[in-house]
Amino acid sequence: IGAGIALLLLSPFFLIVGIIIKFTSKGPVLYKQIRIGKDGKPFNFYKFRSMIVNNDSKIHEEFVKQLIKNGDVNQKVKKIEDDPRVTRIGRFLRKYSLDELPQLLNVLKGEMSLVGPRPCLPYEYDEYDVWHRERVKAVPGCTGIWQVSGRSDVSFNDMVVMDLFYIKNMNPWFDLQLILKTIPVMLLGKGGY
Repeated sequence: IGAGIALLLLSPFFLIVGIIIKFTSKGPVLYKQIRIGKDGKPFNFYKFRSMIVNNDSKIHEEFVKQLIKNGDVNQKVKKIEDDPRVTRIGRFLRKYSLDELPQLLNVLKGEMSLVGPRPCLPYEYDEYDVWHRERVKAVPGCTGIWQVSGRSDVSFNDMVVMDLFYIKNMNPWFDLQLILKTIPVMLLGKGGY
């Protein structure tokens, strides 16, 4: 219900963002990507496109492998600063997490929840240790505890620990608190780049 209401209220904004994306770079407005959902099940994840089309994902894959496999788990989570693949409007959308809003469609489809662990990419999931995979026991969410606790400034291990804490303690009141904390994080662009 919350996702449906949000999509309805945000539809004029979606139209404006779509027009800006179309006029500032070539390619589709929405970006579809395979992510890992509950119990390791893959699904199509939607975002506003913030990168140039046909970019090389190897940059991010190598970053993730170094982050997880090589034990550099205290490095910040999964964002590459000054990523050359990101468009000018994409930088703005990412800073304020506006590129994430189409995930409300995933919520309507039942693949995601408003709150929960962020769904990872298949190549990230392949690098996970056994305890990291505990975070896919819950339905993934658009926002969560680590997103309101520092976003990209949180280390990988801290992210997993926070997600596991959320899974063990999730309830509607906790979800509402996290949703309300998400709003100022988005408006201020805290921890985003």
